[in-house]
Amino acid sequence: MAYDTTNIFAQILRGEVPCKKVYEDDFALAFYDISPNAPTHVLVIPKGSYQHYSDFVQHATAEEIAGFFRAVQTVAHGEGVGEHYRLITNNGEQVGQSVHHFHVHLLGGKRLHKLVADE
Repeated sequence: MAYDTTNIFAQILRGEVPCKKVYEDDFALAFYDISPNAPTHVLVIPKGSYQHYSDFVQHATAEEIAGFFRAVQTVAHGEGVGEHYRLITNNGEQVGQSVHHFHVHLLGGKRLHKLVADE
């Protein structure tokens, strides 16, 4: 499947759809989720046209990957969650990805329930 340039995140990156921006640099844009699941719920998206995590790590440059994840860390600290946050990404429709532009959800600001049992 080819990257869909009409997806909502592509539109946000082009400035066609507004967002409540938290952070932006050459590699990433971060903005508040419109339906937050925690006191802090920020979406961080790379500026490149990547459909999902696998596409991103296979095709982005090392500079893009490092820049993106540095941006995620900067956002976490800027939002005051420090080292206590959860990152979530869905890699494909079968596991719940609904917008086909790679993104991570940064959640924090309260104690979050476990997603899987400890082993």
